[in-house]
Amino acid sequence: MNYDVMAVGAHPDDVELGCGATLAKLTQSGKSAVIIDLTEGELGTRGTIEDRYRESAHAAEILGVDTRVNLQMRDGFFEVNEENLLKLVVQIRRFRPKMILANAETDRHPDHGRAAELLERAVFIAGLRKVETDWEGEKQSPHRPKSVYHYIQYRDIVPDLVVDVSETIDLKMDSIQAYTSQFYQPGSKEPETPISSKQFMESHTRRAAEFGRQIGVEYGEGFTSRRYIGVRDISELL
Repeated sequence: MNYDVMAVGAHPDDVELGCGATLAKLTQSGKSAVIIDLTEGELGTRGTIEDRYRESAHAAEILGVDTRVNLQMRDGFFEVNEENLLKLVVQIRRFRPKMILANAETDRHPDHGRAAELLERAVFIAGLRKVETDWEGEKQSPHRPKSVYHYIQYRDIVPDLVVDVSETIDLKMDSIQAYTSQFYQPGSKEPETPISSKQFMESHTRRAAEFGRQIGVEYGEGFTSRRYIGVRDISELL
């Protein structure tokens, strides 16, 4: 398989919150995409593992993504170690993406920064010929994507790149709302959490509007990169 984009999140809902509109824009333009969830989000205060699988499948459908994989690492406890690196390397070599969208490098939830580091290391290892892996009994060949971009999550981070998502912001918000056990639901009797309030939901459109304002469009999503971002033609920039 040769996918255009792989979106990776420590938890189900990370991708939707961080880069849902960008992912929807890519799939609408005909790009192939896969979502990789590292954990099942089993430590979340609200909902169950079964809820997460049902909700994440619905969210992926909204975003136009037909393949979603959960690596079942331990929520809250996964480490950047050989076992977890190889789990991710196998998926990178399996789907062979040109680009990866990944967790924020630093964030309120410690899993997010750890997931970002795990991904960066796995991308490097996936390109090493002497690291052997297999998928369904077949030996895998090395693969390293051309680019890795980290989406912005809970904390405000200055982006290196902002994508115009004016036409897909509604799909992003719909995909977030697919997680009915997690986010704001009027009349819910579930315990309140930092992400279950109406204000948290509204903050995502406010941030997108601010990113959009900075590049002269209605809505935007921001990303950071460890490498310089190159363009073939400077006139293509907004």
